[in-house]
Amino acid sequence: MIRFEEITTKNVWDVCRLKVTKEQEDFVSANIESLAEAYAVKNEGYYAKPLAVYDDGLLIGFVMLGYGKTGDEDDPEIAENNYCLWRLMIDVKYQHRGYAKHILDQVVAFAKGKKAGEAEYIWLSYEPENEHGRKTYKKYGFVENGEYCGDEIVAVYKLDEQFMADIEI
Repeated sequence: MIRFEEITTKNVWDVCRLKVTKEQEDFVSANIESLAEAYAVKNEGYYAKPLAVYDDGLLIGFVMLGYGKTGDEDDPEIAENNYCLWRLMIDVKYQHRGYAKHILDQVVAFAKGKKAGEAEYIWLSYEPENEHGRKTYKKYGFVENGEYCGDEIVAVYKLDEQFMADIEI
């Protein structure tokens, strides 16, 4: 079962060692860079939640969630009072096993649990060249809304009261 865990001194270096394929490196920051960004964002009073992704005790990936604006001039309008799936990466050894859907289920559960605040949407952004990401998110229910975050396309997922799943966070 997929679950998220806090990044601690016990797992931080394992999280930093997770890798994507060479081709994917253009689409997702290294986890150590994401952790540094989360630290800086939190220090400025904004919300960032980096989390390790486990499947029955096995570390398989990393996500970073945000809530609201971050003070970045590239923040899209949808960021206001909504959750952001800032990063999602699955280690190269565990890709193509259907984990993305289960991780996205956990992200939705996190947002519906109002851990940072009330929200109507989860938003994310991806490079226009990231066709695999675009297809994965579209299949899950994310819809491009016409906004950009820098040069990246923004897609949104409407949090709906009907979402029910056996989810452990």
